[in-house]
Amino acid sequence: MKLIDMHEILDSELRDPEYAALYLNDALQEGSPEEFLLALRNVIRATENMSQMVDQSQLQTKNFEQVLEKSENLHFSTVYQAISALGLQISFEPSIS
Repeated sequence: MKLIDMHEILDSELRDPEYAALYLNDALQEGSPEEFLLALRNVIRATENMSQMVDQSQLQTKNFEQVLEKSENLHFSTVYQAISALGLQISFEPSIS
């Protein structure tokens, strides 16, 4: 019996834009900033054509690689461009207190 790597399953699911959006929303709402960035890196990793993504977002390769690395100095504009290149958008709603 062949074992399936959990990353293969997650990557397959994250290629679906709707699933990726839910995954990122959950990480943003339920997790820390670091957990959100990890989730974003997971979505980026799952994207098959990363070089195409860099071209579409016009990110410099160095900036794009920062999204993939654990970085304390990550700029919001880099995160925003990566999210946009994934075909996703950021939106906000009031929290329920």
